[in-house]
Amino acid sequence: MNNSQQIELDAFTIVGIAVRTTNQHGQSQVDIGQLWQKFIQEKTIDKIPHKISSEIYCVYTDYESDFNGPYTTIIGCRVSSSTTVTGEFTRKEIAGGKYLKNEAKGKLPDCVAEMWRSIWQSSIDRAYLADFDVYGEGCKNPQNATVDIYLSVK
Repeated sequence: MNNSQQIELDAFTIVGIAVRTTNQHGQSQVDIGQLWQKFIQEKTIDKIPHKISSEIYCVYTDYESDFNGPYTTIIGCRVSSSTTVTGEFTRKEIAGGKYLKNEAKGKLPDCVAEMWRSIWQSSIDRAYLADFDVYGEGCKNPQNATVDIYLSVK
């Protein structure tokens, strides 16, 4: 986590598919893995309306407490703020403010999981509003990927 940098982000909107999960007993690995599988198999990215980017966001939000409690994961894309959704889609406003940006580098999804394990063991003063991974150009080679991970901080 020595490559982290604090930045200010403007608010933005995500639309995607969601699951409520918890890190207890490895449940999030199962739930989020299944959500990714559904996102890819059903070509969800092609169904998201009003995308403003083809980057895929994996958002962790609606925390009941902290990373030990239940939270919601949404896999989707940034959309225009006026986008409305129906059916299986979830729409979430991501608050602007202070974020800590980290880079996970290596083989997917292992490098992301390793970064999250180090985040959970860190003393970062997290706000638990919304944290997210961004899968963009740096992920074209899953054997040697770069994923940006943003943490909402106080």
